[in-house]
Amino acid sequence: MIKNLFGAGDNTQLAEAIKEGAFLVDVRTPAEFSTGSVQGAVNIPLDTLPHQLAKCKDKKSIVVFCKSGGRSSQAKTILEQNGFANVINGGPWQNVDQVCHG
Repeated sequence: MIKNLFGAGDNTQLAEAIKEGAFLVDVRTPAEFSTGSVQGAVNIPLDTLPHQLAKCKDKKSIVVFCKSGGRSSQAKTILEQNGFANVINGGPWQNVDQVCHG
């Protein structure tokens, strides 16, 4: 349960989603995002996510991530409460970056 919550441990599902072109969403602040993120990721800060749901529409899968996994866990919940089914908490952005670029 904790592993799933914070995106730690097995990255098989994450790797598969990324390989299939998942929509990568960095939910950190713009200032944090500007210091580095995953190539191809879109910055949608957690506090603005409920107002930017349209950006996630029609995506096969969505990977959310942040600094440690806390905000991405909240983002996953927000998206699921709004009808998005295939949402993965990638945890820390460095984890997602490592899975993307091995």
